[in-house]
Amino acid sequence: MRRGLTLGKFAPFHRGHQMLVETALGEVDELVVMVYATDVIDVPLQVRAGWIQELYPTIRIIEAWDGPSGYGDAPEICREQENYILKKLDGLRITHFYSSEFYGGHVSRALGAVDRRVDDARTVVLVSGTALRGDCFAGRQYLSPVVYADLITKVCFMGAPSTGKSTLARTMAEQHNTVWMPEYGAEYWLEHHIDRRITLDQFEEIAPEHNSREDALTLQSRKYLFCDTNPITTYVFAKDYHGKVGPVLTRLAVEAEKRYDLFFLCGTDIPYADTWDRSGDQKRKWFQDQIIGDLGERQVPFFMVCGTLEERVSQVNNILRQHRKFGNVLDIRRG
Repeated sequence: MRRGLTLGKFAPFHRGHQMLVETALGEVDELVVMVYATDVIDVPLQVRAGWIQELYPTIRIIEAWDGPSGYGDAPEICREQENYILKKLDGLRITHFYSSEFYGGHVSRALGAVDRRVDDARTVVLVSGTALRGDCFAGRQYLSPVVYADLITKVCFMGAPSTGKSTLARTMAEQHNTVWMPEYGAEYWLEHHIDRRITLDQFEEIAPEHNSREDALTLQSRKYLFCDTNPITTYVFAKDYHGKVGPVLTRLAVEAEKRYDLFFLCGTDIPYADTWDRSGDQKRKWFQDQIIGDLGERQVPFFMVCGTLEERVSQVNNILRQHRKFGNVLDIRRG
């Protein structure tokens, strides 16, 4: 049996890595990928391993949490790396070792495997992990959508009607030179309502289309995607309209709890815009209470933003400066 091995930090996993993996998959019966822990990127090991597993489901993943930190061709570093790899393989026989690095030679010898170098001169796929970490937007053509989406911070603005969500989302996107996601539910309601109402079945159609549009915009985003509401808001609307919620919207509202990196609740301290499609200031307060209660029931942490547009932009930017993708939101201070 031909069994291949490749390894790395995959920080992030890019087209060069994909070429290496796909070359190996075309030549061996089984491929093992060893993914190392690293602090050069905030993306956790499990997520980086998940990219590879999702793109190539037949691959066998080994998570190398305790890998040696030394890098280079000094004899003691080579021995340390070789011993670690052999230990993690735990007797698993490797016939081909795939790499694009200098260590392909000594690791192959330690494994008793064929030294299979793939584009070690970097002439086929001109990509650098360091450059991608510096600006993934500029190099997004070298990243699978699966990977790129996880490098974007998704920021969601919630709140009752007439709390400034759309204005804030658009303004933040303009300031950060990225795109924003308008509220699809409002567009759908305007097109389909009869006497200001839509049916329970119609509510089921909103969240899937919202998510689909949002996913497309994620791939156009530069570091951030600012979103005006999400399926949780639609869920609260449906429950308010009909006293119950359909299964599709219920599921997508649950998924929305983890779909975004940051939630902001826009306050009701700005003047109410009493347009024909809204139900009055008293309803705004009632609906805001429902959203707060729903987020509390879901135990979704959120930041409150209040004041003028300039003050709200400042509050959001203060949070963004402290935020780390995949970090602990409790480390952020309102300040």
